[in-house]
Amino acid sequence: METKKSKARSKGASAGFIILGCAIVAFAFFFGVCGSPSGFDEKGHPLPGHYFAVLYQGGYVIPIVITLLLTVLCLTVERAFALNRAGGNGKTAKFVLEAKAKLENGDIDGASRLCDEQKGSVANILKAGLIRYKDVESISDLNNSGKAELIQNEIEEATTLELPYLEKNLNIIAAISTLGTLMGLFGTVLGMIKSFQAMGNEGAPDSTALAVGISEALMNTAMGIGTGALAIISYTYFSGRIQDMTNAVDEVGFSIGQTFVDKHGGLAK
Repeated sequence: METKKSKARSKGASAGFIILGCAIVAFAFFFGVCGSPSGFDEKGHPLPGHYFAVLYQGGYVIPIVITLLLTVLCLTVERAFALNRAGGNGKTAKFVLEAKAKLENGDIDGASRLCDEQKGSVANILKAGLIRYKDVESISDLNNSGKAELIQNEIEEATTLELPYLEKNLNIIAAISTLGTLMGLFGTVLGMIKSFQAMGNEGAPDSTALAVGISEALMNTAMGIGTGALAIISYTYFSGRIQDMTNAVDEVGFSIGQTFVDKHGGLAK
């Protein structure tokens, strides 16, 4: 059991490598594609329909925001696969109902076989509790209250071991939900500074510099808000899925304890 858990928790891409890869792709895309001379006229203005050239006018903060955006997308895909694998072979809700039915009937072996078929984090936690259930039945120098406590402690320990795998990389997504917006605002401020500098020149304002500054500000605002919003949606969705799994663990954990109480005639012995 512990070996399987260790292998499961070792899976999942490292956020550091993902961020580095996304940064390489983002900067290569920004300078190689968006900054391609073919997208600009002789005055350096983006040609009509060349949206990547328009994005290039957003300035050097844009590739940083693109890095954050790609990171959110990659981690979202990684977490989706990881949580689907952690959910097991079937729907968690159905598994919980079937496991509770077997526990209510006192069918410990049947519940154990169900865990082997289901696999996943919830099944691993329940299986750990069932193994401890069988172990404590053979303990003669401990009352039923102490035995039930041992079972509950085993379930809590198994849950503690599984949660880091479930929550892996979510803190990065949470950080980007704020950092993406802040970087967008930073780029916006830089663009507005350029715009005011163009307006502050003596004589007629430099219309080209003014337009570039405003474009830089707006592009950074749009990219930053979009990145932050995507990160918030991703974090909220996966946090909800993890909470559902945690609730399922609590439910089956209570069922194991109740089964022990019913089978052994209370906790006072």
